[in-house]
Amino acid sequence: MLTRKIIDTVQVPGGAELQLVTHGRDFIIVLDRNELMSTRMQFSEQQLAVMTLDRVEAQNANVLIGGYGMGFTLRAALAEIGEKARVTVAELVPEIINWARGPMAEITQDCLDDPRVILELDDVAEVIGDAADMGTQYDAILLDVDNGPDGLVHDGNNRIYSKTGLGKARDALHPDGVLAIWSAGPDPQFVRRLGNAGFNVEEVEVRARPNNKGPRHWIWFARPRGRS
Repeated sequence: MLTRKIIDTVQVPGGAELQLVTHGRDFIIVLDRNELMSTRMQFSEQQLAVMTLDRVEAQNANVLIGGYGMGFTLRAALAEIGEKARVTVAELVPEIINWARGPMAEITQDCLDDPRVILELDDVAEVIGDAADMGTQYDAILLDVDNGPDGLVHDGNNRIYSKTGLGKARDALHPDGVLAIWSAGPDPQFVRRLGNAGFNVEEVEVRARPNNKGPRHWIWFARPRGRS
């Protein structure tokens, strides 16, 4: 029988403790007893990128990804965009990047060294706020931060999903841009909050594995109202 092995442990600034665990050939990032992500289930994180970039002009897109995780969303985005496009990855926890370049290097596939990638070791809320203040306009902002709008891993993540934080994201988007948010579960209250922040919202249910298998996850695609 395969047993789990803890590879490393990290304390999220102002938040919970994360563990990188192996189970056979699979890697899992664990919070307490909750599996936040796993190499066994990556389809919905990939679809976060694929489905978002289907909704914008992907070839020359300026994209922001909040949360590197295991890089599923980043690698899927790089496969969709052109040579002149740019992807900024904001990751709060430096050890996550160390895991990507270290024990998970084979999975990472050098995506962090792609010349189209800009790595920001910072809170994505700060990156969005700076972009809004400076007038930087992203074609797409993809958020896979925490397990959705609940702030499970890091209480500070709640500000990203507040009305004020969503307003900052709206200001950081191109007029035809898309804010896409991944979640482990549905959240009608959050959908209303997106609407109150000035977005038209499309909700899509995606399974964790291809062929309609695995747990159900949700992605919200939000476009600034009146600007597209």
